[in-house]
Amino acid sequence: MNDSAPRLEVAIVEGIDKIPRAAWDALLAPDDSPFVEWDWLYAMEHSGSAARSTGWAPYHLVVRELRRKRIVAAAPLYLKTHSMGEFVFDHGWADAAERAGIGYFPKILVGVPFTPHTGRRFLTAPGADRAGLINLLGLALTSICEDNQLSSVHVNFCRPDEAAALAPIGFMERLGYQYHWHNAGFATFDDYLTRLKHKRRTAVRHERAAMEEQGIHIRVVAGEEIPDRMFPEMYRIYCSTIEKLYWGRRYLTEEFFDLIGKSFKRNMVFIGAYAGRELIAGAVNLAKAGVMYGRYWGCLREVRFLHFNVCYYAGIEHSILSLIQRYEPGAGGEYKWLRGFDPALTRSIHYVSNPDLKRAVAGFLKHERHEVERWIVAGKERSQLKPPPPSDAEIE
Repeated sequence: MNDSAPRLEVAIVEGIDKIPRAAWDALLAPDDSPFVEWDWLYAMEHSGSAARSTGWAPYHLVVRELRRKRIVAAAPLYLKTHSMGEFVFDHGWADAAERAGIGYFPKILVGVPFTPHTGRRFLTAPGADRAGLINLLGLALTSICEDNQLSSVHVNFCRPDEAAALAPIGFMERLGYQYHWHNAGFATFDDYLTRLKHKRRTAVRHERAAMEEQGIHIRVVAGEEIPDRMFPEMYRIYCSTIEKLYWGRRYLTEEFFDLIGKSFKRNMVFIGAYAGRELIAGAVNLAKAGVMYGRYWGCLREVRFLHFNVCYYAGIEHSILSLIQRYEPGAGGEYKWLRGFDPALTRSIHYVSNPDLKRAVAGFLKHERHEVERWIVAGKERSQLKPPPPSDAEIE
């Protein structure tokens, strides 16, 4: 920083509750996701969902102006003792490190718990020197890593400017992909169906019709329209999926659902499937700034095609009616791709302290990058959406 710039300090704060809510949220941009808002992170930590006891010890970074004590930048940071709930999979790296006698855990994660969405991981005040502050936070992260003899720093699902700013100080970029649905100016669900290729369009109509044939109706409620009773119901729905999976792990607690019901309705979108008046399945989504994020799904009764209707078709229809421009339903892919969700690039950045492990990871990332880029091109070429019709200007 030059002599005329304000003097800054970087601090580690254990727990979001020790950072003033207004100071943290003042760093948010209008298009930041709901997952970096103070209320969401507080619910995660205060409920014991993302806490030391679950391997997510919160140690957030903040940058303050020394004279005014104003927070001008921050990053959600967790000291991790495992790699679960991150969706950028480094299990192979951890195994290789252990085989080489290199302790991999604990490690540093900059990101949001249990949420594979792309967004800003380094929050900076409006009008601040964003590139300089990202660099400062990056240097602080490498110092924390080295000084405490930690294996690595991982910044998951970050923005391109963040990856670019940290590359010169030793961070390595990793590419990945998800499947996103984009609203191509659709006015109705039928407009979306028209854009699907014939085989897929026929399949979607068949799967939608199966709900009525089986006596199931689907309802979407959002924001303050969500009744309080739905939050414990959705917790039960969430638990139903975890209990069915051999590898399932219940991170979210009942208190988490209670807290977001009290402080976070504004961004919630619940999709419920009903047999008569009985809720038998549902999906927990969030929406903000023209984007809807699919998070958790579960069912209490197995019904043919229920998952596709609750998690995809109802979400698409709600997005169209609510003028939502992008729908990110989470990790995984093939089922989404068949229904008009096309591959979208994701990125993360990683700092590895051990030179031998760093060389091995760098070689892996180089090979993986080519595979990811190839798959994204191929996935878009094989899209189940037909190209849009030419505009009048193009015809002329």
